[in-house]
Amino acid sequence: MSKTLANLPLVKDASRRNFLKLTGAVGAAAAFTTTLAACGSSSSTAPSANNSGEVNKDLTIEAGISYSLSTGFDPMSSSGATPLAANLHIFEGLVELHPATREPYNALAAADPKKVSDTSYTVTLRDGATFHDGTPVTAEDVVYSFERVLDPANKALFAQFIFFIKSVKATDAKTVEFTLNQPFAGFGPRISVVKIVPKAIASKDQAAFDAKPIGTGPYKFVSAAKDDKIVFERFDAYNGPKPALAKGMTWFLLNDAAARVTAVQSGRVQAIEDVPYLDVDSLKSKVNVESKQSFGLLFLAFNCTKAPFNKKEVRQALHFALDTDAIIKTALLGNAAAAKSFFPEGHSAYQEASTVYNFDADKAKKLLADAGVSNLSLTLTTTDTAWVKDVAPLIKKYWDSIGVNTTLESLASAAVYAPEKVGGLKYDVLAAPGDPSVFGNDADILLSWWYRGDVWAKNRFGWNTTPEYAKVTAAMDAATKGTEAEAKAEYKKVIDIIAEEAPLYPIFHRKLPTAWDAKKLKDFQALPTTGVSFVGVGRTS
Repeated sequence: MSKTLANLPLVKDASRRNFLKLTGAVGAAAAFTTTLAACGSSSSTAPSANNSGEVNKDLTIEAGISYSLSTGFDPMSSSGATPLAANLHIFEGLVELHPATREPYNALAAADPKKVSDTSYTVTLRDGATFHDGTPVTAEDVVYSFERVLDPANKALFAQFIFFIKSVKATDAKTVEFTLNQPFAGFGPRISVVKIVPKAIASKDQAAFDAKPIGTGPYKFVSAAKDDKIVFERFDAYNGPKPALAKGMTWFLLNDAAARVTAVQSGRVQAIEDVPYLDVDSLKSKVNVESKQSFGLLFLAFNCTKAPFNKKEVRQALHFALDTDAIIKTALLGNAAAAKSFFPEGHSAYQEASTVYNFDADKAKKLLADAGVSNLSLTLTTTDTAWVKDVAPLIKKYWDSIGVNTTLESLASAAVYAPEKVGGLKYDVLAAPGDPSVFGNDADILLSWWYRGDVWAKNRFGWNTTPEYAKVTAAMDAATKGTEAEAKAEYKKVIDIIAEEAPLYPIFHRKLPTAWDAKKLKDFQALPTTGVSFVGVGRTS
């Protein structure tokens, strides 16, 4: 265990260990390594992953990225898979989670967050920390970074993750005091979702900052082109715990799966994410390939403001109509697990839902009939991600087979979530990937992404005015305050309600295959989340 990690709150003494035990159930992201071990399903058969060579810091790292740039980089609003991965290298929080292990460590914080009371913490900044433009990081920057996320006017995606924070204030140039609305067990790991930005720059021109971000992380942003590449360079003044080990990085945005495979085979890049399942075996003889069972899922979301999708029986019918195991076998070559709960089996919060959508075409037809729905026609909107495009025709096939006339609509992510489509509740049914585990793997974060706040429940699937939604949010709040047993009981309520109501619910949780050249990269690890990380990774040749 690193010195930094060992010094984190809750690691050193018996009371802290008990606290970690509790937060494993109610929300500490540190429980993630246990989850991985329980999930298993991680296969690696390739050239040896051990690289004992010396890192050459004058070399650059090249990578093949699956997703294009669907948003900018401002960490208050960025939600695309690619900018989120980039931001792990550009920005820091006070506390960070290691991208591969999900273990927390102090980043901009000089020491562990100090618990003053159940509803008060203080954090001190590390000495000498500067932004990429050379200006020092101050407590006012930290206050601004949190306040702009909490400000309802900004409609920040991450506000629902820090709902327990009442106020943030600077007590001196390097110390910040947090006052909470309620006790929150996983305070230290959770504040990692807010990245610290320079107040003077971000507040002056947010659009410019979104396009050209400035953080404190080990790599500086150089440039980005939407469908081409992102370029980084080492931040030589970085003095934190995870310095850059390469001169720079170039991430090629290769949405085409064949192009990514060719890039890693030819040596143009040293690593690629999202290896096509058909290419896993053929790549294993040339580079390392590892598949990690993830929370990452394909979900169905319904426009609950539009008939007949406002009826749960219709939503249920469309789930029961799918032979998910056959879809997984055909489109993903077995690299996923059918959902029996909101959480995948092996997750610390997993409990089987009272409603499990096993394939039952007759039941699907009866549910539609009971709802008074016949001759249903719908448009299934999907993102244009390669593996989603493989799944979508199979969904159509099963729905067509029960008499539902299904039209497929495949769009880029930015177009899917635009006000003209899902963002404006102007759609029928959405099938899309999601993976909020990039922010942490605790139950509250994973649920909060879709079921807390307005972004999804109000603005994207229109379920926020229902009594069931109120029950879900009440149970989620109760879970963050209760004992381990109480939290488990509250999460079971949530799991059962969202499974039965299915306004947004997973079809399956998939495995994430990553490929890399271990002869050229040292200490690279495949991630159990979307994206790649080169934090602590160097090139040897």
